[in-house]
Amino acid sequence: MVSGLEEVVAAETILSDVDGQAGRLIIRGQSLDELVKHATYESVLTLLWEGFFKKQPPASEMPILLGTAREEVFEHLAAADTDILKQPTVDAVRALIARLPDADDIGSALLLVAAPAVFTPGILRLQSKLAPIAPNAKLGHAADMLRMLSGEAPTPEQASALDRYLVTVSDHGLNASTFAARVVASTRAGLTSATLAAMSALKGPLHGGAPGPVLDALDSIDSPAHASGWLQDALNRGERLMGFGHRVYRVRDPRADALKEAIKNLAQAGQVDTTRLQLAESVEAAALDLLARKKPNRPLQTNVEFYTALLLEALGLPREAFTCVFAAGRSGGWIAHAREQMLNGRLIRPQSRYVGPQPEPRRDAAA
Repeated sequence: MVSGLEEVVAAETILSDVDGQAGRLIIRGQSLDELVKHATYESVLTLLWEGFFKKQPPASEMPILLGTAREEVFEHLAAADTDILKQPTVDAVRALIARLPDADDIGSALLLVAAPAVFTPGILRLQSKLAPIAPNAKLGHAADMLRMLSGEAPTPEQASALDRYLVTVSDHGLNASTFAARVVASTRAGLTSATLAAMSALKGPLHGGAPGPVLDALDSIDSPAHASGWLQDALNRGERLMGFGHRVYRVRDPRADALKEAIKNLAQAGQVDTTRLQLAESVEAAALDLLARKKPNRPLQTNVEFYTALLLEALGLPREAFTCVFAAGRSGGWIAHAREQMLNGRLIRPQSRYVGPQPEPRRDAAA
């Protein structure tokens, strides 16, 4: 038996392919490095969802339809009572998503994509004793999300950076959260049920909960001069260096390069703390050097978590909200996989191997 189902093919999909040996991610026939050059998150939704809904809107209509969906889900923020606001951000957002209709049409899909983009800034503001800011359907999805958080229009570079992030994380093969979504969808439960299952998997520290600790490490290291020593001590304690290594990739994670480019664009516009960026670059170089010497037979390269943490921090998003922002991008992929499973797949029902004790033989049977 293969632990963790590694190398086990559990589904056939037209949505994405993760080539861990070559360091390449393909999303519906387009490589990520080319997709991020021209795509918006709205256009990626059109790409991912093509053929999965009876009334598929054309790409030209997707921005306003998604904007209208943001306006609709905003009304559900009124349900964020004291008990919900006491919860961690991801749990509060998940509780509000559970209020959405559990259907499988395009309207439900749009609401589920709009939900984390609206609920995340809304919950953060409510937890800070600030009033939520209503969406503006005329803005792009990423720009509106940032505006609903700060109350100010983001710069073009900031909106572009978050948009690139949402595109980059929109789909990534049969990861834990996507597999959870497909399992639920295979029972013919609705898209809300599938999304909630996926988000529950995403909050785990081995999946979407990982970028925050990258910043915790940078805070502890504090200076480029301390990087090598701090990292060596962490490895000596048997700790994992967050932001390095991946279950699938044996070379550099292509998503890391896509997000590093977004940070560079922000830096060129003077919208990144250069001291923080220099520290991060020093830590990355020290970590890669140390890992290459310490574990020469195990490829451990920079992964998406490292630059996710830096990018979202530069955009003013608090680390407790990182998982929710991840969900804002990945929700489009979850829904595509759920619909693909509903339309083409069977009930997912793998076998297990029993390794527990056997019952004692009955005495009367022996007689």
